[in-house]
Amino acid sequence: MSLILSMDFQYTTSIEKAWAALTDSSKLAKWITENDFKPIVGHRFQFRHEPSEYWDGIVDGEVLIVEPPNRLSYSWATGDERHTVTWTLQDLGDGKVNLHLEQTGFSNVHGLEGARYGWSEWFGKFEQVVLEQ
Repeated sequence: MSLILSMDFQYTTSIEKAWAALTDSSKLAKWITENDFKPIVGHRFQFRHEPSEYWDGIVDGEVLIVEPPNRLSYSWATGDERHTVTWTLQDLGDGKVNLHLEQTGFSNVHGLEGARYGWSEWFGKFEQVVLEQ
């Protein structure tokens, strides 16, 4: 059975700034980690986290969908886990943007809850990045 993580966050920013925080490699590095991401369908990239005794720190990805400034999707693979991460941005008006995350492919609830925790931590940093722009 494949489990799905679905999360929504609202930010006071423009949709263009939120899109840049999702697709610009230097901005991604500020809120997720070092990477070689490019918003080009088919581009293979890596998120490079600090390795530990349990994990090499590498997340391999491939860009699947780029529809600026509303939708971005990529694969997310580490170890035996293979997920799809899809971002949907919606301009709510009044300078507010909804950022929806859907991550599919979890094989167990521990992985899903670990991802929920990790993304929650990163979303706080995401807000700092959009405020800096």
